[in-house]
Amino acid sequence: MQTTLKIGTRGSPLALAQAHETQARLMAAHGMPVEAFEVVVISTSGDRIQDRPLAEAGGKGLFTKEIEEALLARRIDIAVHSSKDMPTVLPYGLELSAFLPREDARDAFVGKAAKTIAGLPHGAKVGSSSLRRQALIRRMRPDLDVVMFRGNVQTRLRKLDEGVAEGTILAYAGLKRLGLEDVTTELMPLDSFPPAPGQGAICIESRVGDLDVERMLTIIHDVPTGQALACERAFLAALDGSCRTPIAGHATISGETVFFGGLIISPDGAQSHEVKVEGPAQDAARIGDEAARTVRAKASEKFFDGWA
Repeated sequence: MQTTLKIGTRGSPLALAQAHETQARLMAAHGMPVEAFEVVVISTSGDRIQDRPLAEAGGKGLFTKEIEEALLARRIDIAVHSSKDMPTVLPYGLELSAFLPREDARDAFVGKAAKTIAGLPHGAKVGSSSLRRQALIRRMRPDLDVVMFRGNVQTRLRKLDEGVAEGTILAYAGLKRLGLEDVTTELMPLDSFPPAPGQGAICIESRVGDLDVERMLTIIHDVPTGQALACERAFLAALDGSCRTPIAGHATISGETVFFGGLIISPDGAQSHEVKVEGPAQDAARIGDEAARTVRAKASEKFFDGWA
């Protein structure tokens, strides 16, 4: 294997924090010096397109396309991603090889006009680019004006300071990784404001058959996180999940058991269907798939009109 392991990542402060966390874990696990790594910043379409929702531009794959192209072309050796940004179908020849231990999966409300969503004045503006978050906000407070809010964490916080909106919702895990958790004014409960599948988890993508890389990553892979994400990604895949579909799902592992809760919700927040299941953690992907079929059966086909 070459002397330098090249780690591909987006260039946002959060993406770089995740890449450096991966590097630090590999250094600790293998006794490797910092000189053995190179962090390669790759600009993605998702970073460049800021004027419209991702659903209109092509979906969550916009955050991974250029990085995966670099991986296939061997310009990088591994790619570090936020798991919630990953499409359920990967390009031929690539695989998710490892997951780091999951951070807190909850969403965090950052309020300027009030500390909680319930406390916002009638008609207040709340910014979010996530259809899931938009729908859940509307379910809680149909009177609020939910506006499109793109950009990295720092950009969204700056928009709040500029008065573009009175509040926004961000992943608490991202805020913690950036040392910005103190801006949180309300932590959203997992049961009433469930997260996106994969939220809070860092995943590492590599080429299928790259045995040297596989051996390196095996040591830092967190098995419970991998099982939980297998369940959540199977739920998402069975529902054809994309940035056009408001879907929530969260799995936890306790001993040998996986506990999963999933939700599908209409974009206006008026209709929703939930499912809660549990089963052997070793069958996590099957359980996620069955949960999706259960929740789909609860909803009429009309519920899915307009979905991708």
